[in-house]
Amino acid sequence: MTEAWEAAVEAQIHGAVQRGEFDNLPGMGKPIPGRGMPYDESWWIKSFLEREALPSDLLLPTPLQLRRRIEQVPDEVRDLPTEQSVRDFVGALNAQIVAWLRNPTGPQVVVRPVNADEVVRRWRDERRPSGDPSGRPAATPAPPSSTTRRPRRGWRLPWRRHRQD
Repeated sequence: MTEAWEAAVEAQIHGAVQRGEFDNLPGMGKPIPGRGMPYDESWWIKSFLEREALPSDLLLPTPLQLRRRIEQVPDEVRDLPTEQSVRDFVGALNAQIVAWLRNPTGPQVVVRPVNADEVVRRWRDERRPSGDPSGRPAATPAPPSSTTRRPRRGWRLPWRRHRQD
């Protein structure tokens, strides 16, 4: 059965060659890519990333991808128009970090959430005109918080008497 099938396939290939269906194919006369190089087990992944123009960061484990995104936060928020959009961006990144921290996979790499206030402070500093000596930000400030915090008093031990002088 297989011999008959192979003979039929060979006959079709031979007929296509005779009709010239294999003439002028793309890459005809060019060397086969990778020929003469040592065998690489992940050749198909590399060729896929190159062909689809995808970044190689996709191959990194999740914690390393998160660390790389944390390093790129200043560049990512630089062109955002408002403080709220900066906070939204950092919030979305922190949500991904917290999701990974709840169920870590891959190598154990330290990944901490990003401090949104620090990112906003740097964002404001970059947007401040260079000739403005005042500490006022160029962008509109964030709306005031609805909760106000009272100043913290020193710790008191409940079992000690406090002198009233």
